[in-house]
Amino acid sequence: MGTHQGAPKLNVLKFFSFIILSMLISCSPSEQSKPIDYDSAADIPASGDRLVEASIGDASNLIPMIAGDASSHAVAGQLYLSLLKYDKNLNLVGQLAKSWDISKDNKTITFHLRKNLKWTDGLAFTAADCIFTLKLMQNKHTQSAYKADYALVDRFDSPDPLTFIVHYDEAFSPALSSWSSLAILPKHIFKDVDIMNTTLSRHPKATIGPYQLLDWQAQQSILMRANPHYFDAPVWITERLTRIIPDRATQFLELNAGRLDSVNLSPIQYARLFDTKAQLKNNFNRFKYLDFVYTYLGFNLKRAPFDNARIRQAIAYAIDRQEILDGVQLGLGETIASPYKPGTFWVNQKLKPRVYNPAKAKAMLAAEGWVDSDGDGILDKNGQPFAFTILTNNGNKQRADAATIMQYRLKAIGIKVTIRLVEWSAFIENFINKRQFDAVILGWSLSPDPDQFTIWHSSQTGARQFNFLSYNNTVVDTALEKARRTFDRQQRKQYYDIMQQEIYNDVPMVFLFAPYSLPVMHKRFHGIKAEPAGIGYNAEHWYVPAELQKYQITSIAP
Repeated sequence: MGTHQGAPKLNVLKFFSFIILSMLISCSPSEQSKPIDYDSAADIPASGDRLVEASIGDASNLIPMIAGDASSHAVAGQLYLSLLKYDKNLNLVGQLAKSWDISKDNKTITFHLRKNLKWTDGLAFTAADCIFTLKLMQNKHTQSAYKADYALVDRFDSPDPLTFIVHYDEAFSPALSSWSSLAILPKHIFKDVDIMNTTLSRHPKATIGPYQLLDWQAQQSILMRANPHYFDAPVWITERLTRIIPDRATQFLELNAGRLDSVNLSPIQYARLFDTKAQLKNNFNRFKYLDFVYTYLGFNLKRAPFDNARIRQAIAYAIDRQEILDGVQLGLGETIASPYKPGTFWVNQKLKPRVYNPAKAKAMLAAEGWVDSDGDGILDKNGQPFAFTILTNNGNKQRADAATIMQYRLKAIGIKVTIRLVEWSAFIENFINKRQFDAVILGWSLSPDPDQFTIWHSSQTGARQFNFLSYNNTVVDTALEKARRTFDRQQRKQYYDIMQQEIYNDVPMVFLFAPYSLPVMHKRFHGIKAEPAGIGYNAEHWYVPAELQKYQITSIAP
């Protein structure tokens, strides 16, 4: 499974008006008479304060099964929960379910739900909510990129309100991990709702996660308030405010001015600018780790000339990945040749990024009939120049810079590239969903489970589904299908190695790099540690000791 990453615009005047108003109404900074020694403060959890973080993109939909972008899931994941989750070491553990049993034939999973769980409106969480959510996901009217995993559930039972049983016709190796991805919805709220057209996508009425939505100003900010009845220990930080700031330079200025507590730094900010600001070094902790994310150039395989694998291979040889990694990431990442996190078990180690070879690229294009017949420096065939547009989302400088480097290198072999930056929601709705593009630069956020059926299988090319490049390879399809029925780890890897080799040969996308995540957090926030899962795995348990709290929340949640 995966999610898009993106970046919408910002209405600056309205945004700052809202921030000033919300500060006056809901909270006020604690008086600070002298600089705080964050390292010597007593490390004792306390309720209160507000975490102000920045996002380059606004959410688009807070119903998790419908949302396909990382910005939406970052918020929705605080509101709705799944039966299972990944812990700090990427092991599956219970969330809404306290435990589970798997039958000997691997075809049945019995989930034992936690007792006394309630939605925020006071009604009990039961197996009926699980059954309702599964049926909703399986409903043909529901357009969801995650549908394929749950279509394989043949039947389900609920012998009592705290037991939910799912049965599969045949063994499905990603079955257990799939239940860490399906957020359960409250049946009593959604039962008479058109899931594809509802105000609940922006105004949830009952949730069960650590936070509740308090206010959402489109393209400006999202404010969440701690759920006082959250089942998994107290939620210490009272409010989380996400400010939508598409420009990372502006984010850095706001961080330096003390108006943000957390941002994801750009490479130049992390490697060069941060150390020049004494107050940032004194007040913030920096983190660096390789996440389950990669950046790529993807082709619309339904459009000529990208329907020709030799053309795509030629372009892959004409792109210098190391130059892009060094230029846009300052080397903070790794070049890749396949869609898995570098260094993990599932990577096909035989595959290496194609070596930059413009001469070979040009020879391959010539063999396909693309030559500069009129001497203008642009290749042409049958009177048509080789020209195409790369789309990427506005506000992501790394992607825009990568496009510019590609533009320069492709021009050198006779290909004219135009770069177009598009606001995120319009990018998804008008170009990705409608398949109206030549090529795109995007990123995938992946699950720790190696199954990538929803991205690569030829059946996943429908509305809102993730195979929007329209990739179709029967060998890949077969490998994905067999891997899903295999529990032996080594055998499963062999199928994924085959998948990766075929994708490498076909080049439906040029894998560029896996970037390092570069977050910073204000030192007053405690309980944060970089683990294999990153730093956000336990965000609901972060806290600010009383003597370090900056904001005193005075408003009352509705």
